Amino acid sequence: MTPEPRPTAAQLLAFYLEAGVDCALSDEPVDRLADPDLAQAPRETPSPPATVVTAAAASFLQAEAPPAPDAAIASAREAARTAATLEALRALLDDFDGCALRNTATKLVFADGNPLARVMFVGEAPGRDEDIEGLPFVGRSGKLLDRMIAAIGLDRTKVYIANVIPWRPPGNRTPTPQETQVCLPFIQRQIELVDPDVLVTLGNPSTQALLGTREGIMRTRGKWLDYQTGTRTIRAMATFHPAYLLRSPSYKRMSWQDLRAIAKVLQQAS
Repeated sequence: MTPEPRPTAAQLLAFYLEAGVDCALSDEPVDRLADPDLAQAPRETPSPPATVVTAAAASFLQAEAPPAPDAAIASAREAARTAATLEALRALLDDFDGCALRNTATKLVFADGNPLARVMFVGEAPGRDEDIEGLPFVGRSGKLLDRMIAAIGLDRTKVYIANVIPWRPPGNRTPTPQETQVCLPFIQRQIELVDPDVLVTLGNPSTQALLGTREGIMRTRGKWLDYQTGTRTIRAMATFHPAYLLRSPSYKRMSWQDLRAIAKVLQQAS
């Protein structure tokens, strides 16, 4: 029987990338699912049968089990409601264990920019570069967003930038509806605390999550909508996510029209 050829380095890297492993965070691999008690056991100790769960393993699994979906959403709503400042909200997210994404992310990606800004941009979730630096929109899409903001006479010191979900999904996969619902109370409270004059949702997921629409971004973008905080109505507009514009540069013209409309409203208000 002819043995199968060993994969090349390029084939292995392609496999890892497809599996979601796109960056190295340390020199040595870390098995985050291993039981530390079992790892320290003597080599000659026989492993328990597959049907038997040791007390140490049961304790480990119980400690890592996420809350039930409804309980996690209710806990997020209650926690977000108690945050009186952005600093308090960030501290709550640092300790919040109701979303499993925090266990696979490197850093919490809370926000960037000026908390007193008149304009707030909200995307969907962090990517690889954001996960490493702990700031939203710092990769290629971030550089494009900077140019979009500069085109209307602003920069990061004059706007506030955040995401609906503050932890990177593994391999940049699409967040699940449950993950979005668990994180939604925190970004809603973040918007209340920043209290901008204009809210800009970047891309379809953040638009649907925050503005309560089921229409696609093609139909939603460029239109002024209302975002209700409970105490105030904020003018909101959806536009394309910078990552989408990098893949489809022909839509930059439409995005430019959206930005000009935002600039006009800011100028009229001032």
